Amino acid sequence: MLSILIPVYNYNAFPLVLELYKQCLECNLEYEIICQDDASNAFLAENNEINALENCHFSSNETNLGRGKNINKMAKKANYDWLLILDCDTFPQNSDFIKKYYFKIQKNDSSIVFGGILYEQKKPEKDQLLRWDYGHKRESLSVKKRKRKPNSSALTSNLLLKKELFSQYPFDENITKYGYEDLCFMITLEANKIKAAHIENPTFHLNLETSALFLDKTKTALENLAYILNSKKADLKDSKIITVYSLLKKLKLTRFTAYLFNLFEDKISAQLISNKPSLLLFDLYKLGHFCKLQSE
Repeated sequence: MLSILIPVYNYNAFPLVLELYKQCLECNLEYEIICQDDASNAFLAENNEINALENCHFSSNETNLGRGKNINKMAKKANYDWLLILDCDTFPQNSDFIKKYYFKIQKNDSSIVFGGILYEQKKPEKDQLLRWDYGHKRESLSVKKRKRKPNSSALTSNLLLKKELFSQYPFDENITKYGYEDLCFMITLEANKIKAAHIENPTFHLNLETSALFLDKTKTALENLAYILNSKKADLKDSKIITVYSLLKKLKLTRFTAYLFNLFEDKISAQLISNKPSLLLFDLYKLGHFCKLQSE
């Protein structure tokens, strides 16, 4: 029936697994929960407790594979026809989380379903505001808004899909660093006329990195985006960064944009890690750094 896949990295996934385990028992469905740590070194004792729960398994990779390849590996282990991919730092908003997905499985009217993502309403510490603000305004979208662009607004942090579909279109294993593996995956599905369905069944994203770390991870993610663009792995027509970059390229302004970014990067970074980060500046930061990568 249902294989729940949870990629783990430096996080205590036991509370999440315990909640999912209880909900699966209440639904009386065939299930397994597979957690796989990607060669991290924290919370291993806590996560090993997962193995004491019925049909729940925790193991660790000997070497770091990257999120996509780690999930691919878990999917191959999965015994059931449906997969539910959840990030380890998420937690269901409601106690009927599994029940809602179980209903979609029984209905069998969609091969892939995204439940949504939420962020706590209470503001975090000042050094975490950029990630929190970005999550609230760019990721935490209503079902109505998500349905306007069903594939580009779906994230693999809370995604139900058929194993047969995932076996046919696994994650690109060349993307081993953080970022944009979701986008590449969903665009590939769209290119093959597979559209994600959207329901109201969100998880909270709990683990907020500092603004400084989020900026560093954003740079890494942009390297992935450059790889996807340059290798022509997917049609990036729905990416705002690529749309603006393509316009700048036509106008022969990418090197000038990269030059301006080098001049003002420190000042923009200082604003973004402040207690009032601007998402407009964050967009300009990403565009500038992307132009820099493409100009090197």
